[in-house]
Amino acid sequence: MSIIEKAVAKLGEWNSAPVHAATVQVHEGVAIAESPAELREMPSSGEAAFVEKTRSVDATEKTLRYEEIDLSRLKDAGMVTPDGTRSQIFEEFRLIKRPLLKNALGQGPAPVRRGNLIMVTSCMPGEGKSFCSLNLAMSIAMEMDHTVLLVDADVAKPSLPRMLGIDVGHGLMDILLEDQLPLSQAMIRTNIDKLKLLTAGRHHSNATELLASGAMRDLLDELSERYSDRIIIFDSPPLLATTESRVLATQMGQVVVVVEAGKTTHQSLREGLHHIEACETVSLLLNKTRFKGGSGYYGYGYGYGYGYGYGYGYGEKEAASRK
Repeated sequence: MSIIEKAVAKLGEWNSAPVHAATVQVHEGVAIAESPAELREMPSSGEAAFVEKTRSVDATEKTLRYEEIDLSRLKDAGMVTPDGTRSQIFEEFRLIKRPLLKNALGQGPAPVRRGNLIMVTSCMPGEGKSFCSLNLAMSIAMEMDHTVLLVDADVAKPSLPRMLGIDVGHGLMDILLEDQLPLSQAMIRTNIDKLKLLTAGRHHSNATELLASGAMRDLLDELSERYSDRIIIFDSPPLLATTESRVLATQMGQVVVVVEAGKTTHQSLREGLHHIEACETVSLLLNKTRFKGGSGYYGYGYGYGYGYGYGYGYGEKEAASRK
C-alpha cells in the first residue's frame, strides 16, 4: 500500500469516527544547545570568529523593522498567544509541534535535511492552513530554546498580514527579485520576542519560477543554516490551487498537510499528496473537529484535532513499518 493510499485510508477513519480532538502520545524531550555567545573560553581563533559572527548577527537583528501584534485581538479570535491562558487549542498545538521539533533537531528516527524548514499547506483553499501556520509558529515561539520565523509564502493570496494586522512592506518576492535587497530589510521583529515575520511581498506573475530559482535555494540555505535554534514555518498556497506550493515543497525538510474534518475528500487528498510524493517527511493535521462535550466550534469558528496521518514525520519506509 502506497503512502497516498495509507493517508486516504486514514482520512476515511477520521471522517467516519465521532468528531472530537484526537489524542497523541508524545515524548517531551528536547535537546538544549549552548549559545556560543555564552562561552567563557575561546581557545581557538575559529571559536573567536564564530562568537564575533554571532554578535554581528544580533546587532543586525536590532535594526529590523518592528511591528506590534495585537495579542488581545488574536486571543479573542481563539488563537494561541504567549500571554494566553491554557486552553484546548493551546494544548493541541503543544502536541503538534513536538514531533516537528524532534525532526528539526535530528532527534527523529532518521535524519531530515533542512528539518527546520516546515511548510504548512492544504489541498484546497479554506481548510485552515494559515490559521494552523500561525498557531504553530506562536506555540513554537513559547519554547525556551527556539526562535521562529513565520514566512507568508502564499504569494498569490497572502493572508498573514491581515490576520496579524501588520503592513506588508518588502517580503519574500522582493528579496528574490532584487539582488541588492538583504534579508534584514524584509524581516520583521515583533512584540513576541522569539517570533519574526517575513511577508510575501509584491505580487509577481512568475512566482512559481522565482520559488524554483537559485536565489530561492540560496535564501533557504541562509535561513536554515544561519541560526541553529530557529524554526522556519512557511504558510504555503494550497496544493491543488496553484503550482507554487508544489515547487516549494521540494525544498522543504518537512511538509504538514492540513485536512478539514468532514470536508476534505478522499479524491482531493489523493491528488494533493500525489504532487508532493517526492517529499519524504509529510504529515497530516486534522482540522476543524468538534470537541466531545463542547458547545459548538472552538473560538475562531474552529476546533482543532490532530491526527498522525500515516506516521508523523516519517517517510514511506518508516510509515510502512508502523502500520
